[in-house]
Amino acid sequence: MMIMALILLQGAATLDCDNAMTQTDMNRCAAREFDRADRALNVQWTRTAEEMRRRDATAFRDGRPGYFQTLLESQRAWLNFRDTQCRVEGYYARGGSLEPLLVATCKTQLTQERTQTLRDLVTQ
Repeated sequence: MMIMALILLQGAATLDCDNAMTQTDMNRCAAREFDRADRALNVQWTRTAEEMRRRDATAFRDGRPGYFQTLLESQRAWLNFRDTQCRVEGYYARGGSLEPLLVATCKTQLTQERTQTLRDLVTQ
């Protein structure tokens, strides 16, 4: 068991995503790219959420949800949209070895767009 884990880790470390030739390697590279995009989203989420909380501290109270609560609701809806949209895009190759690549690529693109949207909210 330990030897197999080491082999898998070694294979992951030597994966050349610029020259991926097999569907498995392309899928792994797409997953890696999504992981990077997701980490960037999480960093931006923290910054944007902090700014929305700061705005809440000085906002006029009008009985409506605050900046942060509205942002949180938006983020939850967006996550649901992203995951279901990318699932349906993956269905183009439903059950095939290409499906994970399609899903990961879709999630990467939408996540990068959302990161920019969150960044823009802080600069408004």
